[in-house]
Amino acid sequence: MTAENVVERVSAHVFAEPAGSGPLRLDLHLPTAHDPLGSLPPLVVFVHGGGWRAGDRGTFVPTMHGEPSPFARIAAAGMAVASVDYRLSGDAVFPAQVDDVRAALAWLRAHAGDLGVDGSRVVLWGESAGATLAALVALEPDSGVSGLVDWYGPADLEALAAALGQSADPATREAGWLGHPISADPARARAASPRHQVRPGAPPTLIAHGLADEAVPHSQSELFAATLTGVGAPVELTLVPAAGHLWQGDVDRDSLLEAAIAFCVRVLR
Repeated sequence: MTAENVVERVSAHVFAEPAGSGPLRLDLHLPTAHDPLGSLPPLVVFVHGGGWRAGDRGTFVPTMHGEPSPFARIAAAGMAVASVDYRLSGDAVFPAQVDDVRAALAWLRAHAGDLGVDGSRVVLWGESAGATLAALVALEPDSGVSGLVDWYGPADLEALAAALGQSADPATREAGWLGHPISADPARARAASPRHQVRPGAPPTLIAHGLADEAVPHSQSELFAATLTGVGAPVELTLVPAAGHLWQGDVDRDSLLEAAIAFCVRVLR
């Protein structure tokens, strides 16, 4: 299938209306052709980054420009893509954002027939802060997801803050998300850290991280991958030389995107 055979629906479906906040929406991108067996297309739920305090569902990765869009390229591989809102940390703190991603997944499954997607086959895919949210939902025992794609997401907030010398800093992105410095409530920081939610039976996971990432050190992904391996969960870790955060630098972004799409196809089949 080619990108020309993709219908992109940017229809802003409202999936939740949290108290004290505006409605949360998702954009759905649908392929025009289904699987060879005639089944409905499986679903990729994409969660944007932005340090939990910025970003929007219309942006895939800020460094990935041009046409066809990454959303269209995923759909061209035969998968529907839902890019979802969540409340930013200026409006609500953890665990509100996890609740929002979970609500989006539940809404998509409840309306799968009307939307023309297969809600039983789902990959959660996030980048940066969105990868943390995607991982926290994917690792829930009853998530039922088929796979997780984690692009350079914070996985252990205590270890991240220690590495950056920011454990007591109230101005970091992580402190803004939690509502306090990491050191003020270590147990809550662990609850917001995917590495500490790893369990036997975790879904297959693809992790990719740049070796020149100064915002989120690549050691975060190495810790996450090692913890997943330790419980016997299938995990693939790709460390990208010279790549900074958001895939900045001289990076083959097309290859990274295609590898993630190929992973989704494998686990959704």
